[in-house]
Amino acid sequence: MTTAALGGPLHVPLRRGDAADELLPLSTASMPALAPASAIGEEVQSAFEYMPATLAGMVAAVGVVLLLFWALVPPHLLVPWLGAFGALWLLRLGMLRRYRGALSKGAVDWLAWRRIWNITTIVSGALWGLTPWIFYGRGNAIQQTGLIIVIYSYCIAAVPVLSNQPRVYFGFASLCFIPMILRIASEGDVYSLQLAGELLLIVSLTTLLARSYRQALQRVTELKLQADGLLAQLRVEKRLADVARQEAEVARHDAEVANRAKTQFFAAASHDLRQPLHAMGLFAEALRQRVHEPAVAQLVNSINESVDALEGLFSELLDITRIDSGGVEVRSEDFELGDILRKVRLHFEPTAFEKGLSLRLRGGRCAVRADPLLVERMVRNLVANAIRYTEDGSVLVSCRRRAGRVLLEVWDTGVGIAESDCSRVFEEFYQVQRDREASAEQRKGLGLGLAIVMRLARLMDTPLSLRSSVGRGSVFSITLPLGTTPRTMPTPQMHKRPVDITLAGRLVVIVEDEPAVREGLAVLLAGWGASLATLDSVAAAERWARNSDSAAAVPALAIVDYRLEQGRTGIDAIAALRMRFGAALPVIVVTGSTTTGHEPEAQAHDFHVLIKPVLPNKLRAMISFKLGVRPPVPVAA
Repeated sequence: MTTAALGGPLHVPLRRGDAADELLPLSTASMPALAPASAIGEEVQSAFEYMPATLAGMVAAVGVVLLLFWALVPPHLLVPWLGAFGALWLLRLGMLRRYRGALSKGAVDWLAWRRIWNITTIVSGALWGLTPWIFYGRGNAIQQTGLIIVIYSYCIAAVPVLSNQPRVYFGFASLCFIPMILRIASEGDVYSLQLAGELLLIVSLTTLLARSYRQALQRVTELKLQADGLLAQLRVEKRLADVARQEAEVARHDAEVANRAKTQFFAAASHDLRQPLHAMGLFAEALRQRVHEPAVAQLVNSINESVDALEGLFSELLDITRIDSGGVEVRSEDFELGDILRKVRLHFEPTAFEKGLSLRLRGGRCAVRADPLLVERMVRNLVANAIRYTEDGSVLVSCRRRAGRVLLEVWDTGVGIAESDCSRVFEEFYQVQRDREASAEQRKGLGLGLAIVMRLARLMDTPLSLRSSVGRGSVFSITLPLGTTPRTMPTPQMHKRPVDITLAGRLVVIVEDEPAVREGLAVLLAGWGASLATLDSVAAAERWARNSDSAAAVPALAIVDYRLEQGRTGIDAIAALRMRFGAALPVIVVTGSTTTGHEPEAQAHDFHVLIKPVLPNKLRAMISFKLGVRPPVPVAA
């Protein structure tokens, strides 16, 4: 017999409809519960809740005693004892059914039901106290010990139910234990007297345990009643809060839908627009290889520059979506701003000179701790914006130490921004309305440059401010954390010659669903000497791999688009090719999608990624790397 079989910790039933109804025993969870208004009601509900366990425990205890002493006790003693317990068991079962009926009707006299419960409990204690006088002296030591354990376990099991009524528990425990102790002591030998003394000590400790349990239980009951009151108050307040929360949730959902639609549109538009640009660059490079005239080479270079410029425009458009979707990570390090200023000079000085502007750069020795790529993008966007809206004067990029930080500012002497527009110029697609017609250079922008600057500043937790005066110019300021100057070793400058590769005798598989891109790649690679297998889908790649059984048809390289037919991807094509030609087949994946992070897939499936449009020189270098072709050794300057 264990305590769990007869009872357990007090569980106060909740009102019907509460979330905790599922925790109630099957005997009471399905009934309508009448919420007691006092601690007495809580005690009665707790007691009757454990009535099924009490009845089961009584059957088990009586059964154990019968197994131990069945053949040792004469029928004239055994039958009346068993009949008394049977009558008590039936009485308690009937009492439980009547209680449930009263509870379902909502009319319960808590005091009366507690009185009935207490009477049956005292009767049960008296029967268990009588049991040792009938059975103890009739068995061996093992049977006698079993009898003591059964009675003691039954008494301990009553602690959770009767601890709130200390007098009832004391009476029940006394009726169980004192007759048993007296019966054991009546044997008269030393062993029996010692055992009786030990049982008396155990009973005393058990009584102290019941007292401690009662104090803890009373505190729990008080807290539960307080919680019920607070819960009722909370429900009223929650109803009011739910209305406001639902309105906010609808607004948030609408904003998320709009932002998601914008992101999906940008990604799809970028992917579709990059395809013809990619094909244009491939065709232009193929043309340069076929016609060896300087004028044609210059034309091809101009085409490639235009492709590169358009790619930059798409990148600007997609920077917004990448930042908003959390695809940009900040990787801070110590570096000198002079590294960025040198790149800004090389990129923007010709443009400034063409407009008759002076581009001045100051403070390159200042060291900061930030993400150099993100800071460079912010400065580039600010300088491009300054040059675009400045017709006369200069653009100044200055870096100065201020109060333990570095203040990076971009000054211009341009048209300036009205105070009413200063807070809006950082919104995407917003362009200031001018009194006079904007120039072609000013109309070229999409209104995204400053929006990207603001998003990157927030991403890096970097303060960004604007001061401007109409007709006099503007100053954009970025405050960066102070860093330490990194120690670098001087390295000789290298002049690299273009990687010149030949693919003569090598088979290259192209899997590309865009006809223009597929044809452009084919023309370019054929010019480099490759033999080709051009496929337009995953299904075509699977068929080609299945039907290629000649050793001469083993490809040296596969160039695969990522997005293919019917929602399938280049991963499927790679799997089909490598299943036929081995896992070592080198693969380059070319994609126009920049919003999806391909790095985990590239590592898992062993391929390299190029983003469309891919300039021919970049493609040439990647093919050399994948095929293990060493480029010419750089010549030191």
